[in-house]
Amino acid sequence: MDAVSLWTLFASSFLASTLLPGGSEAVLVLAASDTSIGLAVLWGVATLGNTCGGVTSWGLGRWLAWRFPERGLQKAEHLRALARIRRHGGPLLFLSWLPWVGDPLCLAAGWVGISLIPSIVYMAIGKGLRYALLLLVLF
Repeated sequence: MDAVSLWTLFASSFLASTLLPGGSEAVLVLAASDTSIGLAVLWGVATLGNTCGGVTSWGLGRWLAWRFPERGLQKAEHLRALARIRRHGGPLLFLSWLPWVGDPLCLAAGWVGISLIPSIVYMAIGKGLRYALLLLVLF
């Protein structure tokens, strides 16, 4: 049953970090209170799944920019947001854990061509800290 819990946690963390709706925090808390798996393992699985979802959004952004280069964003607020992402680069992805902002931020980072490795590092740090704080507060 523990393997099922880990796969469920990974899947929910992954999906929660894409443009699809979902929340992985409840699954993490349920797994932490209902299984014999250590908190560090649960934290690692949730962080890995959520980071992989963010990287998927980043990749989708890269693909969209490559596939539809002529369909650039035209609205002034979108252009300002892309300029901020270009200016701050990878460190801005530390905020990829934020609800409603993080998933589009990962997509936009891919769109503007922020390097993959720094993107992964900053995403993982932000997402990992969020899950660590959740586990520290509740357990």
